[in-house]
Amino acid sequence: MELKRVVVTGLGAITPLGNTVNDFWEALKNGVSGSDLITHFDAGKFKTKFGCEVKNFDPKAHFERKELRKLDRYSQYALVATNEAIADSGIDLEKVNKDRVGVIYGSGIGGLETFMDEAMHYCRGDGTPRFSPFFIPKMISDIAAGHISIRYGFRGPNFGTVSACATSTNAILDAYNYIRLDKADVFVSGGSEASINPAGVGGFNAMQAISTNNENYKTASKPFDANRDGFVMGEGAGTLILEEYNHAIKRGAKIYAEVTGGGMSADAYHLTAPHPEGLGAALVMKNALEDAGMNPEEVDYINVHGTATPRGDISEILGILKVFGEHSYKLNISATKSMTGHLLGAAGAAEAIASLFALEYGIIPPTINHTTYDPEIDNKLNFTLNKAQKREVSVVLSNTFGFGGHNASIILKKHIV
Repeated sequence: MELKRVVVTGLGAITPLGNTVNDFWEALKNGVSGSDLITHFDAGKFKTKFGCEVKNFDPKAHFERKELRKLDRYSQYALVATNEAIADSGIDLEKVNKDRVGVIYGSGIGGLETFMDEAMHYCRGDGTPRFSPFFIPKMISDIAAGHISIRYGFRGPNFGTVSACATSTNAILDAYNYIRLDKADVFVSGGSEASINPAGVGGFNAMQAISTNNENYKTASKPFDANRDGFVMGEGAGTLILEEYNHAIKRGAKIYAEVTGGGMSADAYHLTAPHPEGLGAALVMKNALEDAGMNPEEVDYINVHGTATPRGDISEILGILKVFGEHSYKLNISATKSMTGHLLGAAGAAEAIASLFALEYGIIPPTINHTTYDPEIDNKLNFTLNKAQKREVSVVLSNTFGFGGHNASIILKKHIV
């Protein structure tokens, strides 16, 4: 069968850099750090006392009190970002065939805050089981997709993806494949995460995965820098509206870009560490290029996973060099997690949005906080260090890699009217 073309027609975001997509992009291109001391709880006794929190978010401005009882913070973020994306898309909710509109929306962890609060409430009691009737539906990782579907009446395929930090890229790729197989006309897709709480920070501290640079928390997220010491936890949500090309053209939609391919792979190596030779990273990028029918030389910019973990950054760069060879030195590479922190399951969606704006405006967002070259990393590559760079961008590849060895990459191409 002939595969349908798929385009992006709407965007929404709530991030540590801003609570709309435009605020997010303005901060990205200006190299703003979203890192600050944690305010969600008292982190005084924790090894890490900072993170990239969403700021100035008032749930009561978006939801009725009765509704908030049913919504973990991660679902709140998902709904707010989705509302912006649907409005941005210009889809007429009265006319669109809702049987052909689906929702695939992921979270790497889901309602960790709800789980922690309910468990602590029980443990502090006398052993009598007193739990909220909303405990389970608030906590489960698929429920953001369910809330979106219910709110707008979308009756197409509906589920959540879970693949750790690759979650929302997987969600977007699933939506892309359903549309090109003609199973739907439109998808709401993306991811959300809200795990900056005692359980989240304590758990990642125990793994020695996150930075403990409390003295320099503003600049602690430093991908590719010799002094990097782990990722900085972030939170938020990103939503993309994916649409079948002719469906979008027929209604006169603004098209941000075309989704031309995607890849997935597994490291099959370790619970949390990447393959030291970058084999999984290389394979997922190779798979994405093959799916798009593109040569490596057609890619202009890679928005890398780039978490600032000591081994992760090296592994990803080795993968890029394997796949792109000499063209690696003509690419722009940047790690926007240096500004947003790591949004975990929402990272892929947020970074896809950053990639779409790079295509639209010809501006590569920077990798900030870099001061010292790492001798284990090929520093002849253009990491777009500390300041945005202008260049013509036609094709972007965005990488996301997750604990468990889950890898997902997406390729976005500039739409020429």
